[in-house]
Amino acid sequence: MAQIVGGGRPVNDAERRVIAHLRDNAPDDWLLLHNIEVPRDGDVFEVDLVVLTGHSLCVIDVKGTRGRIEVAGSRWFPARREAFGSPVTKLRGTGRALKGLLVRQRRELERVYVDSLVVLTGPDAELVDPAGRDLRHVTDLDGLIPTLRDVSRIRRGCTPDAVPYRTAILEALNGSVRRSTAPPRFGNWEVEEELGGDARVTEYRAFNATVPGSETVLLRVYRADPLAEEEPRAAERRLITNAYQALTRIPPHPCVVRARDFFAVDDESRFVLVLDDVHGQALHLRLSASRRALPTAARLDVLEDMLAGLAHVHANNVIHRALSPAWVLVTEEGRAMLTGFDYAKPGPRPYTVASELPNVLDTPYVAPECHAGPERMTAASDVYAAGVIGFHLLAGRLPSGSPDAEAPLDDVPPQVTDLLRRMRDHSPDKRPGAAEALEDLRRARAGLPPGERATERDTVLLDRIRGRFRRLSGRRA
Repeated sequence: MAQIVGGGRPVNDAERRVIAHLRDNAPDDWLLLHNIEVPRDGDVFEVDLVVLTGHSLCVIDVKGTRGRIEVAGSRWFPARREAFGSPVTKLRGTGRALKGLLVRQRRELERVYVDSLVVLTGPDAELVDPAGRDLRHVTDLDGLIPTLRDVSRIRRGCTPDAVPYRTAILEALNGSVRRSTAPPRFGNWEVEEELGGDARVTEYRAFNATVPGSETVLLRVYRADPLAEEEPRAAERRLITNAYQALTRIPPHPCVVRARDFFAVDDESRFVLVLDDVHGQALHLRLSASRRALPTAARLDVLEDMLAGLAHVHANNVIHRALSPAWVLVTEEGRAMLTGFDYAKPGPRPYTVASELPNVLDTPYVAPECHAGPERMTAASDVYAAGVIGFHLLAGRLPSGSPDAEAPLDDVPPQVTDLLRRMRDHSPDKRPGAAEALEDLRRARAGLPPGERATERDTVLLDRIRGRFRRLSGRRA
């Protein structure tokens, strides 16, 4: 039985389960410290658990996420939730910060290896990581103790025997970290689960602590430097507030995620964007070759919703600029919603955040005219991205070669294939607008000739068919 040497209050059942598992099953000489706060770069980061084994110190993050989780780049795509930043990336950074704190306290602790692990507690949780970048730092509850026992994880140059350093480690920890006394809280929003993030933003699921039983929301908590000089501080604030400024220009729409609130915390070291908690999954998962493809009607529904959302966004003078399958959510009812407006352009303004775009763009969805400079992005480049997403959705693969040379798609009306080709035209002036593309898609789905507008009766009938299909899809799910 491992010894618990201190800590704060666990936030949720998943954390309690991991702490109890280690307490009851780990070797007697292991030491546990849970729910602490670690200073890092002038900020404070919550750590679920620190385990001192006989050969290393391991920082642990607990995730209760269930089902299949696919890793793509620096984001995790769970089966029935919005994508979030890889918790492995953030945890490894926290581990490095903790190692630095220990070494500053006691120089000889340079030889102690500080490991990092994300523990998935969901009984059906499965991480799919084709690149293998995160997999080494992820385990489940059954694999936790064997992974912590694995001496081969120690990097070259570090000691395989941490026992002689135990007293120094505990003294250094005591001087470096502090107990977390309560779950993080931002305004009235109390954190239920930390989803992930990076050095700039952390994502949480939270509930309103003043309203028992309230629905959950998603929080994007942006870090800022309150001590920065005026010019860099202003630039940082512009980037942080960008998503909220864009979303507040857009009236509510069923195909666009809604921002509920935006506020600063304390000394403006953090800013909080409150979004609807959309119960669905990123379209990225629908495009995965390893998953059963959606019926053609459902895929056309997703395409239509995406265009409806994009037309609404453009009608309110907002350009998305980073549209990709990661930022299209498909709800459990089959509706598609646009999200990911951090780098959007909300109409004319005297400054730009386009310089940050090269770090976040998904290249296959970037229009040809924007490869040389993201500042060239327009509504037409959004339409191009939507055309690539639509082709990928309906063909099961990314387009290759010239759009003019593509063969018709199976089980897809020829007018839809032609529409996707026009949306991906290399000349921005030849692409239809999002509203025109939406109208053309609806005409094609109603079986009308090109150029003939759908009557009100046709539109009502198509909406009824789509609504019935969504209800059936929801029952299957």
